Amino acid sequence: MAESGDYPLYSCRNCRNPLAFDRDLLSKAYKARSGQAYMFSHVMNIVLGQKEDKKMLTGMYTVAAIFCRNCGHELGWKYVRAFDPSQRIKEGNFIVEKLKLVKEY
Repeated sequence: MAESGDYPLYSCRNCRNPLAFDRDLLSKAYKARSGQAYMFSHVMNIVLGQKEDKKMLTGMYTVAAIFCRNCGHELGWKYVRAFDPSQRIKEGNFIVEKLKLVKEY
């Protein structure tokens, strides 16, 4: 579990498994299937799915679905590769759907 100085943190809404620290939150301005999503520079306690090429609103990407390591709930995706050089800043970052998170203090 996180040290007391690592709060607030974001956890899986389904099982409360810690997923990301507030300090790793890059943006709240993303959209996913369920609505609003957050971009994190780092997440923990996840499992990566298979990579696939996907057309998204801002272009073509290679992405991998991310799942909670504890309960297996699908949370969002990781940007593995951006085909458009102007979108490469997203590579290596994670998108987690807001409805699948709970913020804990």
